Amino acid sequence: MRARYGIPLGVTAIGAAGLAYAAGFEARSFRLRRVTVPVLPPGAGPLRVLQVSDIHIVSGQRKKRAWLQSLAGLRPDFVVNTGDNLSDPEGVPEVLDALGPLLEFPGVYVFGSNDYYGPKLRNPARYLFEKAQGRHGLNGNAPAVGVVHNPWEELRDAFDSAGWVNLNNTRGHLKLDGMELAFTGLDDPHIKRDRYERVAGGAEAGADFSIAVVHAPYLRTLESFTADGYPLILAGHTHGGQLCIPFYGALVTNCDLDTGRVKGLSTHETDGHRAFLHVSAGCGTNRYTPIRFACPPEATLLTLVERQG
Repeated sequence: MRARYGIPLGVTAIGAAGLAYAAGFEARSFRLRRVTVPVLPPGAGPLRVLQVSDIHIVSGQRKKRAWLQSLAGLRPDFVVNTGDNLSDPEGVPEVLDALGPLLEFPGVYVFGSNDYYGPKLRNPARYLFEKAQGRHGLNGNAPAVGVVHNPWEELRDAFDSAGWVNLNNTRGHLKLDGMELAFTGLDDPHIKRDRYERVAGGAEAGADFSIAVVHAPYLRTLESFTADGYPLILAGHTHGGQLCIPFYGALVTNCDLDTGRVKGLSTHETDGHRAFLHVSAGCGTNRYTPIRFACPPEATLLTLVERQG
């Protein structure tokens, strides 16, 4: 038997089952990725870093909040939040509830576009069209109009009050067990809020170790951080591709980063310099596309150890 318009009923059933799996199971199948990065100077560490990203809180996501709260049980040395906490203008209290136990640890953060603006309903296929045309975010696209403004100031003030260090186009420090950690961060390149000229100059010579932090891993930011000698760059934004093909991987990254580095640990090289890059696949989705396929939501516990050689 065939469905109307010539579509086989079997294909329709498979599509419906896939959608139900992607929305009903995988989007809520939270995972912890563990990664070891040989990047610290001799005699330092190890350091355990919890990276959370792309939470995209929507009211009522109790399972996601409970899972994020449970991550405090890992007892990280510090937390790095790489942005896009919101997907609901009413979501700040629920973000703070979800991250409450983690706010007890030292931490740093940058914001992503969804911390500033509410998402708009759009055809997911546009990501493929924009990739083909070399357009991503506001980089080549017209500025967003008629968007919802999220209460990012409330989120910033709560993070700051908890002692987390704001790294949006600025530098910051954490001191852990006598080790001085320096951080350099950028505001979101996806909406052209990054101002590298404000933080240029390279890793701090007086610090024991320096880390670069940005929401969206656009190549211009990776080039600048790597050329300036940062040994480690942490980013999010990509959702790991979100809708991936099994045994193939991601089709898009929603920025100009190649799909081979859409998530996990890789490297970036420029002008004779080399940096480790970790891109988190994040633990949420845009509220209008609450599905994941072959790309479960995640946070990452990075263990930084002495570099080799």
